[in-house]
Amino acid sequence: MESAANRRLFWTTAGAVVAADLVTKLLAESLLARHLPVQVVGEYVQLRLVYNQCAAFGLCLGAYSRWIFFGLAIVALFVLRSMVISARPGDRFRLLALALVCAGAVGNVIDRIRSAQGVVDFVDVGIGSTRWPTFNVADSAITVGAIALAISLWLEGRAQERAKEAGAAQH
Repeated sequence: MESAANRRLFWTTAGAVVAADLVTKLLAESLLARHLPVQVVGEYVQLRLVYNQCAAFGLCLGAYSRWIFFGLAIVALFVLRSMVISARPGDRFRLLALALVCAGAVGNVIDRIRSAQGVVDFVDVGIGSTRWPTFNVADSAITVGAIALAISLWLEGRAQERAKEAGAAQH
């Protein structure tokens, strides 16, 4: 991430996601504590306040889940930092993906620090009793960013394979 444009893209995206995550979580805590659930699109999309002391999909590691997942998120942020630093100049798609994942991790780390209750989740999607685990803006950013990052890495791998094949064909 060498150019000023790349830094702006990364930091603007990350900052916007962290801000949106924090604002929506604060709104969810203040507005949804008394009115459960709030239907947005019938029963399919609802707003419901849930505190998650565990990780994605209810993965728990006992009484110390909060701090274990906090530590894992910090480690992940250092790994992501190295990926950001080593991103090819001009690879805006990868930087955008990394900004989303980093911002989502930061958003959930902030929740783990600010409240022993856990991460604030509030988007509830499903049909009838079949529901997706309740999530938040940070979770959405991590998911979209991880998918985009996987696509970016896959495309890079394919390009390297094609370059290798082209080089072998020339010899």
